[in-house]
Amino acid sequence: MIEIKVPAVGESINEVTLLKWVKKDGDYVERDEVIAELESEKATFEVNAEQAGMLKTAALEGDSLRIGDLLASIDEQAAKPAAAPVSSAAPAAEKKQESVVASSVSGQAPAADTGVKATPVASAIIADKKVDPKTVTPTGPLGKIMKEDVMAALTEPGKKAFAGEALYSRTTRNEKMSNLRKTISRRLVEAKNSTAMLTTFNEADMGRIMEIRNQYKDKFKETHGVGLGFMSFFAKACAIALGEWPSVNAIIDGDSVRYHQYADISIAVSTPRGLTVPVIRNVESLSMAEVEKKVVELAAKARDSKLTTEDLTGGTFTITNGGVFGSLMSTPIINIPQSAILGMHKIQDRPMAVNGQVQIRPMMYLALSYDHRIIDGRESVGFLVRVKELLENPEQLLIGKDPVKSLLEL
Repeated sequence: MIEIKVPAVGESINEVTLLKWVKKDGDYVERDEVIAELESEKATFEVNAEQAGMLKTAALEGDSLRIGDLLASIDEQAAKPAAAPVSSAAPAAEKKQESVVASSVSGQAPAADTGVKATPVASAIIADKKVDPKTVTPTGPLGKIMKEDVMAALTEPGKKAFAGEALYSRTTRNEKMSNLRKTISRRLVEAKNSTAMLTTFNEADMGRIMEIRNQYKDKFKETHGVGLGFMSFFAKACAIALGEWPSVNAIIDGDSVRYHQYADISIAVSTPRGLTVPVIRNVESLSMAEVEKKVVELAAKARDSKLTTEDLTGGTFTITNGGVFGSLMSTPIINIPQSAILGMHKIQDRPMAVNGQVQIRPMMYLALSYDHRIIDGRESVGFLVRVKELLENPEQLLIGKDPVKSLLEL
C-alpha cells in the first residue's frame, strides 16, 4: 500500500483545501494519472498517482489539510479491472423513442417536445392558460415545475422567488470560505491598513486605438493566431510610463526602496473562486502579439485552475479592468507589496470639446491608486498623464515618443 500525502507547495504555506477528487474511492488509477485537485492560498495544483492501483481516499472534498497529511493510498497489488464491452450505438429513432418512454415513466414532460421540465399536470395548465414557463419558479426536484408553481405564477404575477427559493422564504445558507478567498480578504485589508493609499483619476480618448483594432484585427489574428485586445495597448503603455517614472514601479523593502529595471505587470483575472493576478514578465521587451498571447494563456490557466505559484508572484505593477463588468469608475486597491495599480473602465461615448467643437468620443476613465509613502503626487499624475498620452497616440508605443518630435530631435 502506497501512501500519498499532501505535498509542500511553497514557503509559508501550511494548509491547503481539497477542491475535488478527479478519481473516486475504489477507482483503479494508472501511474501519474491526476487523482485530485488541491487549492492553497496562492494557487491550485494537481496531485498525481505515484503508482498504478486501486485508490483509497482519506479525505473529503472541502476538507482543510496540512502539509504532510494523508490524502489517499493506493493498493498496487489490486488487479486491474477488465475493460467493459462497448455496445453498438442504437439508431437515432430508437434512442428518441427510449427517451420519450423514460420521460413518461418518470412523470416528466419530454424535454425535446417542450424544452421545459414539468409534471404532466403542470404542463397541461401551462398549455391551457398560455403561461410563459420563464415566469414560473420551479420548486420540484432537479428544477422540475410543479402544479403549485404554475398556480403561484397565475395568482401572483410579477412575483418571482429569490435565488430559487419559494416565495417569502427566510432561509439562509453558510458556505466555508476557501483558502483563496481568505487570502484575498487578508491581503485587501492589509493593503488598506499598511499603505498610504490615494487614487488619482484621468480619462483617455480611445478612438485611435479602436480605429487601429477595427482596421487590423482580422490581419492581426490571421498573422499571430490571437485577437488584438485592449490589454496589450495598456500593458505596453504602462511599461513605457513605468520606465519614465521608476518610483511607480518600485516597492518599499524595509528601510529602503527597491527599484525594478523591468516591468513585470500583473493582470487581474476574475475566476469563479475569486480574483487572481497572474504576471506577464518583461512586458517592456514583448511585442503586442506576445502580450496578447500571454494574456490568453494566463486567462485560460486561471479559468481551469492551473495557475502556479510562479505565475502569481513577483509582479511590479498591476492592471485591472472593471470595464468588462460595466464599471464606469472605481478606486482599485493596491496589490501589495507593489506600490500602484491602474484601473481600466468601460468605454462610453460622451460629448467632448475637441478644437472648440463638441464631438461624441469613446472615453474611458482611468484610475491610478498608489502608495503615497513612496510615490508623490507629481509622479502619480505624471505617470497617468503619460499613459493617457500613449493610449491616445498609440503610434508612440513603437519608440516611446512622438515620431515627429523624434524626427526633429526635439
